[in-house]
Amino acid sequence: MAEFLSLLFSNVFLLGIFFIVCLFFLDFMKSRKNGSQFPPGPKGIPFLGNILQVDFKNPTETFHQLRKEFGNVFSLQYFWKKIVVLNGFEVMKEALINRSEDIADRPRFPIYEKIGYAGDTKGIVLAPYGSSWKEQRRFTITTLRNFGMGKKSLEERVAEEAQCLCTVFKCQKDQVDPRFLINNAVSNVICSIAFGDRFEYDDAKFQRLLRLFDASLKAESGLLAQILNEIPALMNIPWLVNRVMQPEYEIIAFLKDIVAEHQKTWNPNYIRDFIDAYLVEMEKAKEDSASSFKEGNLLVTTYDLFSAGTETTSTTLRWALLYMILYPDVQSKVQEEIDQVIGRERKPTMEDVLQMPYTNAVIHEVQRCGDIIPLALPHMTYKDMEIKGFFIPKGTSIITNLSSVLKDQQVWEKPLQFYPKHFLDENGRFIKQEAFIPFSAGRRACLGEKLARMELFLFFTTFLQQLTFEIPSDQPRPREDPIYAFTLSPHPYNIRVVARV
Repeated sequence: MAEFLSLLFSNVFLLGIFFIVCLFFLDFMKSRKNGSQFPPGPKGIPFLGNILQVDFKNPTETFHQLRKEFGNVFSLQYFWKKIVVLNGFEVMKEALINRSEDIADRPRFPIYEKIGYAGDTKGIVLAPYGSSWKEQRRFTITTLRNFGMGKKSLEERVAEEAQCLCTVFKCQKDQVDPRFLINNAVSNVICSIAFGDRFEYDDAKFQRLLRLFDASLKAESGLLAQILNEIPALMNIPWLVNRVMQPEYEIIAFLKDIVAEHQKTWNPNYIRDFIDAYLVEMEKAKEDSASSFKEGNLLVTTYDLFSAGTETTSTTLRWALLYMILYPDVQSKVQEEIDQVIGRERKPTMEDVLQMPYTNAVIHEVQRCGDIIPLALPHMTYKDMEIKGFFIPKGTSIITNLSSVLKDQQVWEKPLQFYPKHFLDENGRFIKQEAFIPFSAGRRACLGEKLARMELFLFFTTFLQQLTFEIPSDQPRPREDPIYAFTLSPHPYNIRVVARV
């Protein structure tokens, strides 16, 4: 018996050695296959590649250091997958604008398949480039326009929500944590479009939903999520997947309930909101097997719309209030311009933006300096392409480092400082900057950009028309460095609110 166990152990040991040698050989051959024209990058660890060399709590800093060594186009390896990172304005302009279709695809995200993003059901944000994505995006943009995006009707909704939030601020005054109040207000705008209703700020169920969104962003931007995406076999371990995806399960359950209620009450002759409009398209297409208008896509597209329409805008407004309490002289100048152009009684409108260059510059600088979505979502090459002399084959994952453009030292006078003059000429007139791409660019640019611009201007000017924001007297100066969780958001802070009489 002892001899048998010894022989078994010996064979298992030899088999393990053989397996490891094979993996080393495959790793070596894969590296050779990329050839000398493939972008350079740091030497990785066998099997793991560079995944342990990237700080997933601050990946932009890792990329900043790698850019110094390898240039504006470099590569990384996560296990077996090669990833190319694009940096700097000139490279990004060539890729996102001049070669937009070449990188319009999306890589696979196995973790999201657990919540419904699978097969032909991919929504808009994560969908691969093709006819389904084009159909869903075209429908969503058209429906948003029909419900007022870029029109006076939606402008009035945003203005009303901004007024509601100002009223809440005035009631709290001395120690206000603006985080979830702003989230609630901004999400109410998209809720009115997607669900046909808004939520009160003290609605416990909705407050929980907003906190689930926050938890999901943190979990899905971490190392474990990256490992699960690169080694899908690990998705068969339920407790491991749940550590990342539990908030998502609960969010999807919330949205399923809303969709189910709409299905019970919808009338094709009376379209209340985005979900009703989608149900009409599903009814039209029920005999067309090639159509992408199916119940699964209704759910994930609604989720895309809700999540994309809430997080980035609310985070930008949190940065805006933080910069106002950190730079009170800027706040005072904005208020002076508001008093001159709008006054204290009339509500701000989008027409005012043309007469308010300083306020417009401040909002743009908040977006640039806040750097809300530093890496955007990964792209994937739709076809073989060449950029800056490097060959990138079809199917390669691409990270567009937007932070390297918004903080590009070749473009901005003070790239690491909050400096509204970046968007003003010597005569104080607002100037557009080509390198200002917080919404990305090209085929995958944010479809809600117009709505976001409207919300930022109307919320911000309504706030500063009625209120002044200060650091509470018993608290230290808030931190200006960000927290990374896919988005870059401020550390929690409180504000003191003073009504402008």
